[in-house]
Amino acid sequence: MVLLKLFLSFMKIGFFSFGGMTMIPVINDEVLVHGWMTADEVMDIVAVAEMTPGSLGINCATFVGLRTAGISGAFCATLGVMMPSLTLCMAAAHFIMKLKGNRTLENIMSGVRPVSMGMLLAVAVTLGRSTFWAEEAAVSLAGFHWNLAVIALVCGVLMFRLKLTIPRTILLAAVLGLVMG
Repeated sequence: MVLLKLFLSFMKIGFFSFGGMTMIPVINDEVLVHGWMTADEVMDIVAVAEMTPGSLGINCATFVGLRTAGISGAFCATLGVMMPSLTLCMAAAHFIMKLKGNRTLENIMSGVRPVSMGMLLAVAVTLGRSTFWAEEAAVSLAGFHWNLAVIALVCGVLMFRLKLTIPRTILLAAVLGLVMG
């Protein structure tokens, strides 16, 4: 019975909150109403969920479920909080598969690709400007951080040529940053 309650409670949380910090009051209310934890324990779990990688909702659901009913509780609560996303993704996949070969959908998707690439390029330019140029200097060669550009170039080339993993690339960038100042 507690497994079903965990599943339904976290499914409700998934459906009626918008993710991130907006989930905290809903999680707090739901956990306190069922008496699964005290308010202090909920805040501790939220703090731990914020520090661990991944979604706040999934982390909280896993921790609350584990604390309440062990591994099976963690599974049920996590599945419950993911149910809205899973439902929407499966429905979207169903309709996309039904419309496969549809000329209108193919035209829409062919328009989405360049827009996505443009958005990625805009983010790269914005981050590049704030990373490689001094904040007080206008975008000129005088304010350009050559050492950061060299680090980015070396890491990028080595990452693609040697197929470096992300952690190794980050480690390489950190070592180069220490060496190049």
